[in-house]
Amino acid sequence: MTLLAIDFQNLHQILQKLYVDMMPLCSNMTGVAKGIAGLGALFYVAYRVWQQLSRAEPIDVFPLLRPFAIGFCIMFFPTVVLGTINSVMSPIVKGANNMVQSQTLDMEEHRQLRDKLEVEAYKRNPEKAYLVDKEEFDKKLEKMGTFDAIDKCGLYLDRAAFNAKKAIQGWFQELLELLFQAAALVIDTIRTFFLIVLSILGPIAFAISVWDGFQSSLTQWITRYLSVYLWLPVSDLFSSVLAKIQVLMLKQDIEMLSDQSYIPDGSSPVYIIFMIIGIVGYFTIPTVANWIIAAGGMGNYGKNVNQSATKAGSLAAGATGAAVGNIAGRLLKR
Repeated sequence: MTLLAIDFQNLHQILQKLYVDMMPLCSNMTGVAKGIAGLGALFYVAYRVWQQLSRAEPIDVFPLLRPFAIGFCIMFFPTVVLGTINSVMSPIVKGANNMVQSQTLDMEEHRQLRDKLEVEAYKRNPEKAYLVDKEEFDKKLEKMGTFDAIDKCGLYLDRAAFNAKKAIQGWFQELLELLFQAAALVIDTIRTFFLIVLSILGPIAFAISVWDGFQSSLTQWITRYLSVYLWLPVSDLFSSVLAKIQVLMLKQDIEMLSDQSYIPDGSSPVYIIFMIIGIVGYFTIPTVANWIIAAGGMGNYGKNVNQSATKAGSLAAGATGAAVGNIAGRLLKR
């Protein structure tokens, strides 16, 4: 079973569909929000009119329109508020997604070319060609006599050890890639949950902002919604940066393998290190999004995310040391 058989792109699309399907629930809160906003508007207007009349000042009508504007937004919340914000922000999401898709496609092309050149480099070495070429392996066996059974067993063992080392390295890379994709899915799932909660309870936040002393709840809701919405494009930008780094590493490997005198040693720890960095780095995305649009009042989420990232990094580093040091390290000695 291949670890990367899971279609993560389909899972991200399911989360997007979930968000769209949950949006009609906003209308369930509209009735309650209109009642709260109407009562707040009554006190808001009455207090200011009475204050200006008691001072014998002319009534300034323009500030009194604020509750009515908020009430209009509550009545048509899914279309006026959510529809406007999502329409403005969706090009950012699409642009970031196109960047990561192009970088991933470029990375896959360079990886296939690197693997092809690596096999050709092994074939250029007469002492190691039999490890990757079946014909060279058969020729080497034919040159041995009947009494060279021990040497023949050694050839089989060397070829089996080489294939086992390649299989373990490939499995470990797939495991890290699986964890990498899972980290992105965790961020997207939390983001979708936050957006659904903010969207459903958005009319209540707008209604409460009508009352004196709670005006900041309107701006806080908008900044939090925008900040959480940016998690996905920031995640895609982070993925595109890591993909670009991998492309540069693959280009360097291709340049080295194109040299006729270069013989690969079969080790690639740099790729594993960058995958671990990527897994840990995904948990810093909420912090980066908060730098773009500062959204206070997120509780201890940022602190918990940083602690989780530190623990995940320690665990991943320990697992890497155990797997690479105890397993791959022994195979490299053969």
